Amino acid sequence: MDRDWRPDGNARNVIGGPLEPCSFKPLTGFFRDGCCNSDDNDFGSHTVCAVLTDDFLVFSRARGNDLSTPRPEYDFPGLRAGDRWCLCAARWREAFDAGQAPQVILVATHEAALRYVPIEALRQHAWTG
Repeated sequence: MDRDWRPDGNARNVIGGPLEPCSFKPLTGFFRDGCCNSDDNDFGSHTVCAVLTDDFLVFSRARGNDLSTPRPEYDFPGLRAGDRWCLCAARWREAFDAGQAPQVILVATHEAALRYVPIEALRQHAWTG
């Protein structure tokens, strides 16, 4: 299925509106379409649009998912604090439970994230910048 940054009209965010893009630079999303879109092939549910922090990047690396190191073989630039990225909803929840969750862009967070994370937790970490 061809995908681009424009939601198909059916993708909804956690606050009930149309899913908005998360990031084009770096290009994020399970489908690398800039959005936190998801389907049955996305076993990690890359649905939470987060604004990354140094603390979260260290936390994620300690949990076995190094998001900071570039991986050119996967066309992955490595991420820095301030980058927006579609995180796995369960990893965001794990970070939340540990007090390390980054802020979330609610309009760009797919409603599927609510299977893993309560809306109250996402609202507590809503990005205001």
